[in-house]
Amino acid sequence: MRISYILLGIGTLFLSCEKDKAEQLPDVVYTVNIEGYKVTFDNQTLNGQSYKWEFGDGATSTEKSPVHIYAKKGKFVPTLYVTTANGKVIEGSTVLRISKGTAVKLNDNSFSDWDTVTHNVVMPGAGSGNLKKAKYDYDGNYVYFYFEVSSTKANGDIFDFYMDTDNSAATGYNTWLFTGAGNDVLLEGALLTGWFDVFYHKGDPAAFAFDYQSISDFFEIGTISESGGILTFEGRLTRSKIKGLLGTGFKIGVATTKNDWSAMLGALPTPAAASFFIDMSE
Repeated sequence: MRISYILLGIGTLFLSCEKDKAEQLPDVVYTVNIEGYKVTFDNQTLNGQSYKWEFGDGATSTEKSPVHIYAKKGKFVPTLYVTTANGKVIEGSTVLRISKGTAVKLNDNSFSDWDTVTHNVVMPGAGSGNLKKAKYDYDGNYVYFYFEVSSTKANGDIFDFYMDTDNSAATGYNTWLFTGAGNDVLLEGALLTGWFDVFYHKGDPAAFAFDYQSISDFFEIGTISESGGILTFEGRLTRSKIKGLLGTGFKIGVATTKNDWSAMLGALPTPAAASFFIDMSE
């Protein structure tokens, strides 16, 4: 995510004097590239002789264009002080919002970036059927998913994502498939064909009662591969588009069925096991 700022320097100019007009101070200009907790500052200010950065977390630097790693997520106000050739000091500040980053990229035609994800991994058990592995990761904008399935894209398997986004079994649907969760959100469809819909639960937790939501562009599929009878694919969900995903965590269970709903094919976690909790408090 690249965010650019044009920051105007703050100085005192006395416009009643021609000499002071000629000494008009330059603007403070820099761009900011945010990757998780790592921020790269590219200082483009002209005619500076020395620089001082205050990053808003107590750390400082005198480099022209430093790289700074914040220790935690939050809102920070970095300030650049520029000393000009005539000894004047000008400054420019902005507001940064730092959140967890991820190494996962959907546009790299590779799954190697998923090798870095070792904490949110769901492995199969008895009854998991054609679902062989799932991984999840997240950043401030998206929840990322990775699946290995004993299937093919041409089969058009239907995926059901049961999601307890408020982490309360008292609200949402209590399915027998995944215990300990009240599923507020159901995402359902032949995911790899572009058909995937959002439903929100209503009413009694014991009732399978979901209302369709007209939400567009809430998911994206990245790399897809088929090899040795295993279908591997990755994708992401837009957190701001789905109720509850801007919170600090949620529970998820994923089931697959045939494209005509005639048979259940798999479930991960194992059927009747607890839904998998994804902690997004970092």
